[in-house]
Amino acid sequence: AAFISIQAFPALLDLPQDLEVSMVSCGSRHTAAVTRGGELYTWGWGKYGQLGHGNNASSDQARRVEHLVAEGLRVEEVVCGPWTTYVRV
Repeated sequence: AAFISIQAFPALLDLPQDLEVSMVSCGSRHTAAVTRGGELYTWGWGKYGQLGHGNNASSDQARRVEHLVAEGLRVEEVVCGPWTTYVRV
């Protein structure tokens, strides 16, 4: 079982330097960010697949959701629920 740290206060996020975040949404234990280029990055608790990486793994590091990129989809909006992530493309 992966340990995911809980951040009670804002913390710096490591993303590649050329990315600009336009939107962020927080679920109960996970977070998602949309870049100005329409890519989705997610991190946190992933037990129910809510991170969108095709598995139930958790991650403290922000990771790009590659399936959306592979399908040529541009993310316009993201909303996280308690154990879900909704994406408008």
